[in-house]
Amino acid sequence: METTLRIRIAFPKGHIGPGKIALLEQIDKVGSISGAAKEMGMTYRRAWHLLETLQSVLNEDVVETSIGGKKGGGAKLTQVGKDLISLYRVAEDGARKEAAPLLKKMDSLLTKEKKGDPS
Repeated sequence: METTLRIRIAFPKGHIGPGKIALLEQIDKVGSISGAAKEMGMTYRRAWHLLETLQSVLNEDVVETSIGGKKGGGAKLTQVGKDLISLYRVAEDGARKEAAPLLKKMDSLLTKEKKGDPS
């Protein structure tokens, strides 16, 4: 397994990391909070809690929901939600590129350790 970098961005009211971003991406893909939660193997309650946390951190809505009808309810990302995904992915890509040499060195240390090489 290769060493990877995962970023979590801290704000005064909380943090945003890969799990919350993945949830937003899944909501965007399937068009519902419950569907996204199911796809990710989490409860609807957990998904809703993550969204409430995001909205509290940003003080903005990241998802708009609609109540069911003939076609059923649904959810879609607000522009803030879409922008958040984009900005997070840009930050993540930049961090990965900058950290790549360091991660490579860490991988080589781990490989040496597994082989029993003390150096």
